[in-house]
Amino acid sequence: MSHTFFWPGKYFFYPIGNTSAVCLTRDLPPEESANLLLLGCGDPRHVIYTIFSEHTDFNRRLDFTCVDFEPGILARNVLLFTLIADEAPNDIAWNIFYHMHLDVKSHTYLIAQCQKLVDASASLESWRTSPYSSFLRWSTEYTLTELRRHWSLYAAMPDISSRRLSAIREAYRQVFKDQRTANMTPMTSARSAGPAIFKAVEAGSTQVLNYWKSGTTFFQQKDISAAKFLNPTFAYSLTGEGCAVHYATDPLTTFHFAALFGNAKGSPSAADMVRHAKLQFADWCTAVQQAVSDPTKTPRIRMFLAEATAACRALRAFGSTATLNLGAPVAQFRTKDIRLDKGEYADDGAPAAFNVVETSNLIDHLGLMNILVATIPLASPTPSSVLYTESLLFQGEDASKEFAELLHADIGTMGLLLDLCPTDYLSGFTTRSNTHELLMHQLLDKRTRNKLQHTQFHQVTTWKSPATCDNVVALHSGHARFPPLFDPRQLGTLLFDIYHTVFEQEDSMTFFAKNEHNIERAIASSNMIHYMREGFVLFLKLVRDRLQISRSVWADVMDRFMDLEQNDQTMPMNTVNRNDLYAHLHRQGVYTVEYYKNCFPRRVGRFVGWDVVPPVVRIVLSIPRENIKTFEEVLEGSRVGTPVLHCDVRGIRSQNMFSAIHVAYGRAIAIGSKANPRVIFEEDPEGRKGSLPLVVSFVMPALLLTDIEPPEMLNVRLCVRSTPGTIQLQMKMGLEMVIFSAKLLDEQHVHVLPEQPVPARADGDYDSTLKGSFFSSNATLSMEVGKQDPVVAELDEQCELVSALVARVDLEDADVIREFGSGKMPEIAQESPCVMRLALAGYDQHIVFPFPVVGSQNRLRLARKSRYIEVVVPPAGPFLKPDGMKLNPYPVVGTRKTLAAWNVHRLALNRLPVLSLTGFQLDLWLNPHVGSMLSARERKMRKKQKADGLLFVKDTIHTIFVRSAGVQGGSPVRVFALRDETTNNCDTVFFVSDLRYDLHSHTVVCDGYVLPLTHDIMPKVVALGFGTLVGSGSMADVRVFEGEMEAWKQLIPAFVERCRTWAHTDNCEYLATKRVPLTQTMEHDPLCSCGRGKDVEALRKEEAWRGLAPYVTRIALSPLFAVSYLEAVGRDPMAHKCSVCRGKGKPKLMACKGCQKVRYCSTACQKKDWPRHKPKCKA
Repeated sequence: MSHTFFWPGKYFFYPIGNTSAVCLTRDLPPEESANLLLLGCGDPRHVIYTIFSEHTDFNRRLDFTCVDFEPGILARNVLLFTLIADEAPNDIAWNIFYHMHLDVKSHTYLIAQCQKLVDASASLESWRTSPYSSFLRWSTEYTLTELRRHWSLYAAMPDISSRRLSAIREAYRQVFKDQRTANMTPMTSARSAGPAIFKAVEAGSTQVLNYWKSGTTFFQQKDISAAKFLNPTFAYSLTGEGCAVHYATDPLTTFHFAALFGNAKGSPSAADMVRHAKLQFADWCTAVQQAVSDPTKTPRIRMFLAEATAACRALRAFGSTATLNLGAPVAQFRTKDIRLDKGEYADDGAPAAFNVVETSNLIDHLGLMNILVATIPLASPTPSSVLYTESLLFQGEDASKEFAELLHADIGTMGLLLDLCPTDYLSGFTTRSNTHELLMHQLLDKRTRNKLQHTQFHQVTTWKSPATCDNVVALHSGHARFPPLFDPRQLGTLLFDIYHTVFEQEDSMTFFAKNEHNIERAIASSNMIHYMREGFVLFLKLVRDRLQISRSVWADVMDRFMDLEQNDQTMPMNTVNRNDLYAHLHRQGVYTVEYYKNCFPRRVGRFVGWDVVPPVVRIVLSIPRENIKTFEEVLEGSRVGTPVLHCDVRGIRSQNMFSAIHVAYGRAIAIGSKANPRVIFEEDPEGRKGSLPLVVSFVMPALLLTDIEPPEMLNVRLCVRSTPGTIQLQMKMGLEMVIFSAKLLDEQHVHVLPEQPVPARADGDYDSTLKGSFFSSNATLSMEVGKQDPVVAELDEQCELVSALVARVDLEDADVIREFGSGKMPEIAQESPCVMRLALAGYDQHIVFPFPVVGSQNRLRLARKSRYIEVVVPPAGPFLKPDGMKLNPYPVVGTRKTLAAWNVHRLALNRLPVLSLTGFQLDLWLNPHVGSMLSARERKMRKKQKADGLLFVKDTIHTIFVRSAGVQGGSPVRVFALRDETTNNCDTVFFVSDLRYDLHSHTVVCDGYVLPLTHDIMPKVVALGFGTLVGSGSMADVRVFEGEMEAWKQLIPAFVERCRTWAHTDNCEYLATKRVPLTQTMEHDPLCSCGRGKDVEALRKEEAWRGLAPYVTRIALSPLFAVSYLEAVGRDPMAHKCSVCRGKGKPKLMACKGCQKVRYCSTACQKKDWPRHKPKCKA
């Protein structure tokens, strides 16, 4: 596992999801098959809703791999899928999945279905002969075995002893009692109402309170009374038999309620919410039934029981080396290794790379960096590959800004390191709304006296490769084959700064200094530690592999990193953790510190008789069960919750901590010989409720066991990690909070084993891979001037931000070389976000960068004798910088005919409910919702009348929504003409057939049609009655301002692509010209003709519009929302560091007098750096 180990304390079972369902294919072209990985998948809502949202005209393949470490969740999911496939009555399926108490009919049906599953799952072979195997599959045999065990328990529950049944009933009663005494009302179902959240609070609260009174969604007393059987699917989880359901569980959270509350004539009740949810459930089930019964549409839904990061490592190992058994355990407290099923993966081709990765809210529990490290290697190498992260919890002062801090580095810089970036960071807008979250967050922040009770803020982030945002690159198949290059010293400095930021708060003084304005919440969350040295080593390994850094260069990077790490004086706790870092650097093949190479452990102590003592060994420590029981009793009385545990090796004058521990209940049995010791593990079948010891293992440097202190003086210990949140435990357990300690030489409790390095990649190095053409062989970009080399990323003087991207072109054409040598000046201009066009001697060259750039600030470096040209440009960012994606903020990208909008999500319009214009108090929520598009910065710009294309577009979208809904300016208007303020010309008309709820993105959308008024079309549409429409007064003019019409020409193709139900043809103008939009010129059509006149049934219903049907294209307009975490972008001058030692100054930093850029903490550091800095200094 790549994250810290938390002692579980009180475990909660989450059988039902805590957010509403989303469509997981929302960022893929409709023709592209989807391999989807769901980590921490939870209940099956996203899978079912994704199938429901699929358009019937595209029979693409859907393949889901659902990963969760809780077998009870996966067992329930498979149960529901089989109920749906068997066409069980919807009310029966609803009761079985959502009710904790069942009526006799539902209970009988459940037991019979479980028995059917038990019969079908005796083995993988028997499952393959079952009717369910066409769509339900298994990643591992262990998954099937564990789920079968749960189905057996469900089926057997009516026949268990009265003693066991009474204990289960008591556990249920205790859960219901805990919910009542929790003194809180979950508002998660109100959140599922999106923009109508405030209208849903009262009914949502009533509904969830009712659920926790009866254990059902019933409101009639006779139905409640009839539900007298315990639902066994809530009784079994990782805690064993009983009931550990979380007290905030709400069965309605997974559904959508915007349409219910937005369209209501009055105030919907809690019972109305249940009826509305059941209707959605029925529709979803019908869609799944149709999919699994149609061989051309049957999805694959694969269950994978494992901890998320362990599953990712297993999939990566198979994808890169075809290894089915990596040797990684499935999860903490389990010693069973993940062994992928050969029939599923090697024979049947189950995917190990994915174009959609959904990570639920795992970043709250595992940390964002750990999630990125685990998932990035699994991304398919396609332009449409997407990663979704989600957070529900916040720990800082401002939840809306906290996301920007989760990477521990600048977002753009990290985007270049990892080739992954949030789409809204580059775009400066998002089509998914969380303004209802912002409003509720602000309201609760004001009303809640105890700020610690206010911990939720829901935010979803979409991540893609930054280079894929450029449709010139995409349409020309011009994606670069090589990653950017970094200066080794700068990169080593940057990586150390990230390391420092990640671990600096291990020191209590730094913790309190960093959190002085948020100290109460910081202390309360101080045990939520996501990162340890092993995880950071895996991050370093990912950076090395993503940047394809050769061994020799990587050694330089790590030499700089280690120089800073070993000389750092600001992290006292790093001194006791650095050997943990060194051990994992060596084990993962990332770096070997010098003394590992030159010093060898003596064959004394536990190494007597060993043939070879490797640099790293594994310690296995057995902790007697009585010590664990004592610790749990103390923990329960301290109210500390779930503290982090670690091991350490303690002597009289030394202490070294190791956080990467794996635990399991059982017995470690020594085998092998003195020369080659080994152990086998016998797992306790009763787990936490058993009697065998807790066995903990970790790796460490062998030298520490021989060369620091005599082996007989060393103790191996399991301890609680000290944080500000463990003070209560320290008072009871002592300062070091030792759970168990044994002498290193105690062979009964301590085993020492040789540990081999993790196998390295087959090619071993990247020196040979960075050769050849910069572009793929099918690229159609202009390459007439010469050969482009990999782009160099230059960091600023602080090694924090990328200050410049440098692309070198080595001249090859003889005419170009002659003209250039004679003094001819090249011309340079930016063509698209990531592309500069170089022109010289009548020849053109596309220069492609891996990130959007500010082309207007370009510089050229001309080497006439050496015959090369370097183009130097700064990287672009969000709205605060020019150029970049501002050149095309709404790109349509893809390969060949599989096109999609890059930052505007797809919609299945016909699946979205229509917004009723007669809804009660529509104006009170709709107007504020679409009005919330603007940030405070944009409002100031509008007040100062500053020209900004995105701002103007937002204002026009707002006008179209409020006027089409009739909540502003009189009766509803359904036809809008964009009229240019300067020329008074109109060349674009929108017809709004319906307003709809974009449910999973918590916003609204205009379902309509666009008519471009070109010179060719005008005579035709006038003849068909367009003039009459204009003269009728039913068309509203919307004035568009400077630069706005050009912006609309770019946006309209994206709004069309997002809802298309038709395919691009071989004659598509986009493909022929390799340009989207086709034009930004007034009175010219930006759209291809592929969708013209298609899917126009709604338009034909309007007599005045009917004749225009052959000339319109369906479109889905939606609000473009500000990005909350971006509105406070900047760098704190107090955060500057010394260029040499990364110190803060003695007492303050001094700038180089020559260039005024590089900073030093002291004269000594400046003198030390002068030989390196002198050639670069502008003086």
